[in-house]
Amino acid sequence: MHDLLQEHSLMKTTKSPRVGFVSLGCPKALVDSERILTQLRAQGYEVVPEYHEANLVVVNTCGFIESAINESLDAIGEALAENGKVIVTGCLGARKELILEKHPNVLSITGPQAYEDVMRAVHQHLPPSHDPFTSLVPPQGIKLTPRHYAYLKISEGCNHACTFCIIPSMRGKLKSRSLDDVMREADKLKQASVKELLIISQDTSAYGLDLGKVQFTALCQRMKELGIWVRLHYVYPYKHVDEVIPLMAEGALLPYLDIPFQHASSRILKLMKRPASSENNLERIRAWRAACPDLTIRSTFIVGFPGETEAEFEELLTFLKAAELDRVGCFQYSPVEGAKANLLPDPISDEIKAERYQRFMETQAKISAKRLQSKIGRTMQVLVDEIRDEDIVARSSADAPEIDGLVFIPKTEGIKTGTFVEVKITDADEYDLYAEFSGSH
Repeated sequence: MHDLLQEHSLMKTTKSPRVGFVSLGCPKALVDSERILTQLRAQGYEVVPEYHEANLVVVNTCGFIESAINESLDAIGEALAENGKVIVTGCLGARKELILEKHPNVLSITGPQAYEDVMRAVHQHLPPSHDPFTSLVPPQGIKLTPRHYAYLKISEGCNHACTFCIIPSMRGKLKSRSLDDVMREADKLKQASVKELLIISQDTSAYGLDLGKVQFTALCQRMKELGIWVRLHYVYPYKHVDEVIPLMAEGALLPYLDIPFQHASSRILKLMKRPASSENNLERIRAWRAACPDLTIRSTFIVGFPGETEAEFEELLTFLKAAELDRVGCFQYSPVEGAKANLLPDPISDEIKAERYQRFMETQAKISAKRLQSKIGRTMQVLVDEIRDEDIVARSSADAPEIDGLVFIPKTEGIKTGTFVEVKITDADEYDLYAEFSGSH
């Protein structure tokens, strides 16, 4: 079952044309959904949470790996079965023939970032009924995240040619927003009581390259003006990333880097055509931690890439043990139609992929547990995400929403969602921390 999105902050009306919305994929796709929803609301459409309430349904798809493609196709099929009128957009929309082969009755198909095309399709099949009293939109636009955090996309597309990825063919070349434009949106979000900004793009550290020069450091320096949590995602290990570590050490940015290393073998990295593949990442990590001891590093890796030998996989495990990364995700290599890696020799069997994945995760679980155990006894600031019947769920500076661990605190009166509190860490497991309340801000 794919849940329809519901936008809670605006008054419903039975007179407005009603749209259901399904958003799939990564945070970058979520921002695309937020932009479409903002335009829908601005033009008088009502967003409803049930298929039977909607006049039509928009499905924002993902097409990155085979499982995401299947999920998107299933979501389209479910929307057709439950509602009958479906507009498709997003990354999988770039493969129109694949969608039409399975679902020939969709009303319209557009690719990612095609906001105007989506709106034209909605207008064609469900004309707007503009009412200035029901079409009010907050200055920051419609957000699908909780009020206290938001994703801020600083660019579209990517200039890299990673052999396992087809994102550039779907989303195009790097196209950065101007720094002033980014900061205007950041300021609007702060004014709307957002406490944490998650900076995202396909390659955050390449920001501005298409505008004449890389402006990654300038962006980070401007972000410190906001005085709220700012978290960097999808940062490639270029040399100029070193320049922002002092900003983290002084508290201007969260001491957190999300760097998709993907592997440790130089040969495999070259086969992947990864940028900065020749960098000595262990040396960089040690230097970063020396400059900013509280730095949290999260990363993702691929096991079972075509041609990966047992020795190269062991090299990856050795890197994990030496780097002691805080948060790590792992994927078994999955061939994606159109990816150049599919043409590489010596594909790895599913059995070996699964076995290597298991060994990888077991190795990292021990590292993660050790890193978290070292935090027991420390007092830290956390951001409250949810008040439950039995406890409070929060996150520390080391924890991005949805992908990292959590901090669990016993139920305490007077604590509100979206506020910062001081806690003392009392226990830890492989992924999460447990704490007791010690004060609030």
